[in-house]
Amino acid sequence: MDGLLEVDVLIYPDEVRLARPEDIREWELETAAKLALPSARLFVALYPYNPAAMSPNRETAAEELPFVPGQIIKVFGDKDSDGFYHGESGGLRGDVPSNMVAEVPVEDEDMKAVLMQQGFLLVDHTGASFTPEDLSETSSVPDDVVVQRMVAIFEYNPWESSPNMDSEAELGFRSGDIIYVFGDMDQDGFYYGDLHGRRGLVPSNFLQPLPWN
Repeated sequence: MDGLLEVDVLIYPDEVRLARPEDIREWELETAAKLALPSARLFVALYPYNPAAMSPNRETAAEELPFVPGQIIKVFGDKDSDGFYHGESGGLRGDVPSNMVAEVPVEDEDMKAVLMQQGFLLVDHTGASFTPEDLSETSSVPDDVVVQRMVAIFEYNPWESSPNMDSEAELGFRSGDIIYVFGDMDQDGFYYGDLHGRRGLVPSNFLQPLPWN
């Protein structure tokens, strides 16, 4: 095969031409940039945030991202020493206070794209005034049972999605519903929870813990 010359070519819809050194360099830079991009995670805003009025850093408030409850935020990298993430939402980029958001544990890239396009989860704060003491007094929950407040990340219909035969013992819910969970997860990965007075088993992998207001 002596005498053969190896060349790079660029193929376009309307032409094929030899690649110039600057073309190859541009392609190398683009490839390196894509490999260097940090993997993005999705977060949902738990509370409204107006940096101009609420930021603890008045000098850099203009660099922070405003948002409203339920807004989906794409986050890049880890939080900094001040407790802020760097995120993107609604075409804007800025710093995001970590105590105002919760991660949406989605690994599937197609689902991430759907949630980002949707832009919001329906975060329901109607139960925000409840405390563990209220639940214990009004709902016959023993004092030694730990109550957790969680948000549903995905919709769940027990009659369609349950792996259990006794699906009537489970709660159906929508993404964004706030569910109060009692005690620990069982061996099948279910919690026992309360949603607006309805009680039943809820799959733990559909929920994300929320702080008490």
